[in-house]
Formats: sequence, structure tokens, C-alpha cells
Amino acid sequence: MRGHPLPLPRPDQSPRFLLPDWVTALLRPVTHTPGTFRPMLRLAMPVLIEQVLLMLVWFSDRVLTGHYLGTAHLAAITLVTYVLWLFTGLFATVAIAATAMVARFVGAGDGRSARQVTGQAFVLGAAIAVVATGLGFWAGPWFVRFLQLEGLSAVLADRYLAVVVPVLPLVMIQAVGIACLRGAGDMVSGLVVMAVVNAVNVAVSWLLVLGPGPVPRLGWSGIALGTMAGFVVGGLLVLALMVRGRAGLLLRWRLLVPDFRLIGRLLRIGIPGGADMLVVIGCQLWFLSVINRMGDLSAAAHGVAICAESLAFLPGAAFQAAAATLAGQFLGAGDDRRAGRSVLMACVAGGGLMVVAGLLFLGLAPELVRLFVGPHQAAVAALATPLLRIVSVGIPALAVTMILSGGLRGAGDTRWPMAASLTGLLGVRLPLAYWLGFDAFQLPWVEVPLAGMGFGVIGAWYAMVLDLWLRAAILAARFWHGGWKRVAV
Repeated sequence: MRGHPLPLPRPDQSPRFLLPDWVTALLRPVTHTPGTFRPMLRLAMPVLIEQVLLMLVWFSDRVLTGHYLGTAHLAAITLVTYVLWLFTGLFATVAIAATAMVARFVGAGDGRSARQVTGQAFVLGAAIAVVATGLGFWAGPWFVRFLQLEGLSAVLADRYLAVVVPVLPLVMIQAVGIACLRGAGDMVSGLVVMAVVNAVNVAVSWLLVLGPGPVPRLGWSGIALGTMAGFVVGGLLVLALMVRGRAGLLLRWRLLVPDFRLIGRLLRIGIPGGADMLVVIGCQLWFLSVINRMGDLSAAAHGVAICAESLAFLPGAAFQAAAATLAGQFLGAGDDRRAGRSVLMACVAGGGLMVVAGLLFLGLAPELVRLFVGPHQAAVAALATPLLRIVSVGIPALAVTMILSGGLRGAGDTRWPMAASLTGLLGVRLPLAYWLGFDAFQLPWVEVPLAGMGFGVIGAWYAMVLDLWLRAAILAARFWHGGWKRVAV
């Protein structure tokens, strides 16, 4: 049976509170195709709220570190955030494929196959979680040194990872479960889970860092324990939802018997998507190692500016998820035109919000930076402020990159986002970061030392902006070509 990806609202049910009339009129040339704009907003809004909550946790950790701990702690928390991103990025291989396949089956009205895919996604995710946890124990400390962090900052990073790595299997359950639910069109469950997770994370971190009353004052270890507590609660909540059944998806023991045919299909879609995520994360870590070589001050300023920049990520992540779900479901229902319109509308709506955030970076950079550092971190604030203004120029490109990547992955076209990432990161960002950042440098593949511009971390951020614009151009070309609509999953 073939049907609509989502129940379409009647005119008298239109959510008028979402957008003013003048905005709706302005977007009418893009949104005239019936049955796509409102479902897109209904999918994006819960994820946007979820991302706001996630951002508050990230902000909370950095406020605690910036106001109550030292510069070495700021450098360490920036690095461990990237390392955890790498480990959790391993689960993207499963999550991206699960979203695409569940969305296709739901769009085609095949709930049985959607449930089978969900079970096999957990089987594959469990295998990857075992590998990720083992790598975390074995290679975590080595990895910290490989990224050029030294001294107290490296010791602090080791202590943090020792607390968090053991709960990576629960991170997998949370990531894969929410990805399946999003493919089925259920964005609310992820919102509820993340609200609880973030409340636990923030409460535990603040209590253990400050140590009021009888609560022990653990400082840096308190932030790690707060993160661990959030991961544990999130994994258990998602597991409970999947066992009880949600959005037509139900986890049962018989669905966890390995089906190598379905696992092969998941890998065929997921490996390019997961490789894309790992390429992005790996290159980001390489980029971070370049900045770490510039010293703790540059590393701390980079981390603070990235944290402030995350304000622009929120609508991008929300509309990226909506684009992925609608593209997959409309293609599963055989409606190529509405699949394309949904992705384009997500770019217009989400990109518009991100551009507003970029304008805030231009005008309010000092004020935003001061939210994350205390008066004793004046040097960090002074260096982070121009970084935030530089990245404002790249926000439109970031919007296109994030949302079009989501749409292409939701359609199962995971190779082009990977190609764009490889080209932009390896061809532009990293070489230019060395050249613009250092007075003299030596690339890993070149034996002779080279002369550079010596702009420091500011030069590295110029390289980042150029990379974003190149990737946006590649993905836009793929979207307009239309080949993504014909990818088989």
C-alpha cells in the first residue's frame, strides 16, 4: 500500500502560530506544493526544541568550566567533546541508514519491513558499540596526545574519557533508536528523551562541580559524571520506548536475530554516510590538533567560539532532520516532486533562521563570548570574539551544507555528502589552516618545511569558512542535478 508520509492537516487545522502571515506570503513561491510545508514544520519544530535543550547542556558545561575552572580545563573540554563526537560518529553508519530505510518503508506503507530494519539496526549498532568501547579504553589516552594536547590539559582529558567511555553502548541505543523513530516521522520521542537526559546532565554536573551542602565537590570530575549520567538515562529511556512500541516500531527478541540480507542493505547505505561522518569528525580532530599546536590560549578560544557558534547549528540540525525524513518518505510514496520541494523548503526556512544567528555573531560577538568565560579569562574572550565574527560569513554556506546533506542522506544518497566533505576538508580547510595559521609549518606528506602567513587561530578559521562555501556549492549542484531521487535503498 502506498500513501502519504504523514497525515496531512486540513485547512482548519493549520498551525498559524508557527509563522506570521507575511512570512508565509514571502515563502509562497517555494511552498505552493500542497502537503509539504506544514509536515516539514511539524517535523522540524520538535527537533529544534531538542537541539535547544542539547545546546543548553553544552553551554552549561562550558559555563561551569569557564567560570569555575581554568584555561587548561577549557582546552580539555574542547578536545573531549571532539573525541566523544568521534566515538558516537561511529554509530552514524547505522543511524543514517536506519533513518533512510525506515522512512522509505513507512512512506510505502510497509510497517513490517520498517520494524525488521529497526531490529537489525540495533544488531549492527551493538557490534559497533563493542568495537567503539574497546577502542575508547585502548586508544583514548594515545589519541589525546596525538591531537597535540599536553600537560595538565591532557591529564584532564584522560580522566574525563575514563568516566564516559564505558557507557558508549547506551549512547548507541539512544542514537539508533531516535534515528529509527525519526524515520517513522516521530520527532517528539527524541525531544522528550533529550529533555530528560539534559535535565539529568545539567543537574548532576552543577551539583558535583559546586558541591552544595552534603554533596561532594568534585570539580572537573563532576562534569564527566554528569555527562555519563545523561547517557545512561537516555539509553535506558529509548530502550524502554522501543520495547513498548512507538510510531509503529516495536523491538522484540525475534527481530534481533541477525538477518544478513537486511544488515547488508543497511551497510550499503550506511557505510558511505558513516564514512562521511567519520571523515568530517576525523578532519575536525586534525583541525583541532593544528589549533592545539598553537597553545592552550588558542585551543580555549577556539572551544569558546565553537560553543557560541552552536547557536546557528540549532535550526540547521532541526531542518536537516525534517529534510531527511520527508525526502525518504516521499520517495517511498513515489512522489519525487514533493521530496525535492520538502528539502528545498527546509533549506529556505532553516537557512533563514541560521542567517539571523550569523548576524547576531557580527553585532554581539563580545557579549556572546562573555557568557562562557569569567573575568579571569579575558585573554580567551579577546581572541574568541574575532573568531565568531569571521564565521558569521560562513553561516549561509553552513546552512546549505547541513540541510542538503540531511536531504540527500534521507534519500539514501550518502556518497555525495562524503565526496563534498573529503574535497572541502582535505583540499581546502586543512592545508590552508597550516598555511594561514603558522609562520612556518610542515605538512605530514611534505618533507620540506614551508613558509606560512602566521595569522594563528584566526587564519585557521578563515580556512574553515572557505571550506564551508566549497562544500555548499558541491551539494547544491548535486541537489539540482536530481540524481539523488533515483538512488535505490
